[in-house]
Amino acid sequence: MHLFELNQQLSVAQSLLAQLRDPDIQQDRWRFRHNLQRLGMLLAYELSKTLQYQSFPLHTSLGVAKAADLDQQPLLICVMRAGLPFYQGFSDVFDQADSGFIGAYRQAEQAGMDQDIFLGYSANPAIDGRDLVLIDPMLATGSSLLKVWRLLQQSGTPRSLHIAAAIAAPEGLALLQRELGSAAHFWIGAVDERLNEQAYIVPGLGDAGDLCFGDKG
Repeated sequence: MHLFELNQQLSVAQSLLAQLRDPDIQQDRWRFRHNLQRLGMLLAYELSKTLQYQSFPLHTSLGVAKAADLDQQPLLICVMRAGLPFYQGFSDVFDQADSGFIGAYRQAEQAGMDQDIFLGYSANPAIDGRDLVLIDPMLATGSSLLKVWRLLQQSGTPRSLHIAAAIAAPEGLALLQRELGSAAHFWIGAVDERLNEQAYIVPGLGDAGDLCFGDKG
């Protein structure tokens, strides 16, 4: 498994993660969304280093410069609703990328380890031969992303598979590693301690969707 964990080195990401977790700062809904977006940009930049590029000469007004660009744009898949601000950071970096959107949530009466994940709205390009990036800010049990992946597999086989999360639990990473194998690349802001009995990440930050957009009711 290829795992990149952003907070393993001291950087501005430490401040962003601290602000995302801080209950007082979380009261500012715009700031919470904006910090998720900024964290997405940092992870997208790190991910970009592993993609494939083509070199070419660029003729300027004064000479010829060596240049390079992606040989193809990645395909960004946003898991809604909590994923929207985090996805925006990836879209800001990969500003010519195709995007897809899937609505996924836990069944309320089954909020725990053995939960059922409901997939609602889905609008996605074909993934065959693409560099596929699944974007969801909270990787808890891994069940949602696994179900999203199985849905996407119906439209082809990607060239590479990347999973991005702001915060992840070891249990979710272990599940996805077992099910997806070594082909999956993980881009994580921080890997936390564990899941609690309700399958929330500890210490985590709370419900990212509610903090972004308000209670679901």
